[in-house]
Amino acid sequence: MITLWQGLCHLPTSWHPPIGKFCGKLLFIIAKGRKKIAKANLAACFPNLSAADQQKLLKDNFMYLGRSFIDTGIAWFWSNKKIQRQLDYEVIGSDLLSLDASENGNLIIFKHSQHLELDARLLAMSASVYGVSRSHNSVSMNKVQENGRLKSMEDTADKNNPRKFMKWLKNGKNVMYAIDQDYGWDHSVKLKFFNQDAATITAVKKIIDATKANLLFINSYYENNKLVLKVESIDHIGLDSLELAQKINNIMEEKILQHPAEYLWMHRRFKSTLGKNFYK
Repeated sequence: MITLWQGLCHLPTSWHPPIGKFCGKLLFIIAKGRKKIAKANLAACFPNLSAADQQKLLKDNFMYLGRSFIDTGIAWFWSNKKIQRQLDYEVIGSDLLSLDASENGNLIIFKHSQHLELDARLLAMSASVYGVSRSHNSVSMNKVQENGRLKSMEDTADKNNPRKFMKWLKNGKNVMYAIDQDYGWDHSVKLKFFNQDAATITAVKKIIDATKANLLFINSYYENNKLVLKVESIDHIGLDSLELAQKINNIMEEKILQHPAEYLWMHRRFKSTLGKNFYK
């Protein structure tokens, strides 16, 4: 399967849109569990949309899910030269990532877009970047994922190993970090996300206080088939851990609303607050 995936991703780029569209339509039919989760999330987050508009957004979301099959393959299997030569993309604000050893590091918050693997690859091609992630449930896929991410990233740390990535920040490195998923209540509090109660990680304040790192946000979206990445600063002066976590949720929401079909709505974002039955 991996060999087939690699082969499809190395086909001429004119083949990629129809392949992505086919995958999206197929997944819309067979991925019933994912569709149920995404449908519930969209209903909760966009209550003012009509049923027809919610259904259209759901279908568009699955088209981006299909496209992510190609985007992730490009991120993991293509060389830097091939990406630079054949992919239309732009990284705005990359000057914020230019560091030397004497400067503070950057904690880069990102959202789970459908093309997040490609986002990370492009960002790491623009600057020296480290990542925080979790292992894949499949051993073989985890190896592919790890090798793919390390094509341009300097290194990755498991999200349960904060000492490793906090050391990077103390040493003036750029570290990508996501908080927009439900990781349970151990390190989370109940905050608002799309006007719904959501279990939200509050560790960002502790991390930047301990490492003296700058706080950045990277937004990503497609614009006329061009992938755009925008790096922005987050003003956190005077905010406590709860206020900062809520501010990040608000920023996420604002950016998602600009391109809602590109977000990963298949995650059970409200399982801790609305209950697992919400997705049944």
